Amino acid sequence: MPSGNSRNSRSAAAPLPQTGLLNLFVQHTSCALSINENADPDVRSDMERILNHIIKENEPYYDHTLEGPDDMPAHDKCSLFGVSLTIPITGGRLNMGTWQGIYLCEFRNYGGPRSIVATVYS
Repeated sequence: MPSGNSRNSRSAAAPLPQTGLLNLFVQHTSCALSINENADPDVRSDMERILNHIIKENEPYYDHTLEGPDDMPAHDKCSLFGVSLTIPITGGRLNMGTWQGIYLCEFRNYGGPRSIVATVYS
């Protein structure tokens, strides 16, 4: 589910302003963005088990099934988490807690490429 991996399509990221906001927006409907604990990898596996317990595949009441048994649950999970985050920038750095990390949560069993739009407001 959540992935700590990230790729930047630019070779070098522009520096952040001293103060501002970073908005991240993922352009897909079967994955999401989240801020969560980033120190213990058990959090990721626990979150996946919890979500798969709450929102199951192959439910008989699903109508949207043409893209596979994991597709409708992925849309549901995306709606619970959301597709955007806004993070304050203070002193030229993201102002996040000690244990916090940004997660790209992939809810498909075999998700494809994902695009994230990053917008800095200063």
